[in-house]
Amino acid sequence: MKTLLITGVSSGFGKALATEALAAGYKVIGTVRSQSALETFEAMHPSNAHGALLDVTDFARIAPLVAELESQHGAIDVLVNNAGYGHEGIFEEATLEQMRHQFDVNVWGAVAMMKALVPRFRQRRSGHIINITSMGGYITMPGISDYCASKFALEGFSDTLSKELADFNIAVTAVAPGSFRTDWAGRSMVRSERSISDYDALFDPVRQARKDKSGKQLGDPQKAASVMLSLLEHPKPPAHLLLGSDALGLVRGSIAALNQQLDDWQAVTCSTDGE
Repeated sequence: MKTLLITGVSSGFGKALATEALAAGYKVIGTVRSQSALETFEAMHPSNAHGALLDVTDFARIAPLVAELESQHGAIDVLVNNAGYGHEGIFEEATLEQMRHQFDVNVWGAVAMMKALVPRFRQRRSGHIINITSMGGYITMPGISDYCASKFALEGFSDTLSKELADFNIAVTAVAPGSFRTDWAGRSMVRSERSISDYDALFDPVRQARKDKSGKQLGDPQKAASVMLSLLEHPKPPAHLLLGSDALGLVRGSIAALNQQLDDWQAVTCSTDGE
């Protein structure tokens, strides 16, 4: 049975996936950021749940930790980059520090985890990486520019790695959920203070609607976890997978709008070719 390393198992998709994986008999190493969360996680399964203290922005800690974990628990077969959060704020109102931290967690933390495990996967000619991105890695909405940008970036890393690692029997899947009943839009979200009234009409209704919808979203995290777990045994897992009918509709609409724009500007696009 495979051993999974899942970052951020205290809540959301990480907790749901760990729960499903443990129930199915997998060994799960889950990263958390506090001792109490570690103890709670390990209590889920005395023999197969193993916690590890890690803040994914502590980049220098990641490679040594992975080496320690494989020494203690054997080869890790699957990396699930789940740790992340949403930062909501109008671009002009958000600080560079807030935006940089969004990337440190959502992008560079995941990249550092992959840097630590890809050489091990390649040497063993086996492995699977699941990166939890978002429909925000395909579409954008006012007020979450750096969140969407971080997910676009992780989609790009995932897609490229799926090509670089295919010959080594290493699968890379970017899983992009739509709106799910997690804490993403609730207590986990960091919200910038409002300060520029010019944006009130555009953004205030969006912020309020997101707060009102929190906990009532269409998506079921346990169903998402079950789908993600099924990917681990699939002979040819996809490089990209959307989760949720809302994500499917919004992404298809975005692609249609992009195709229309490409058609409208085709002559200009091709006018730059040399003779």
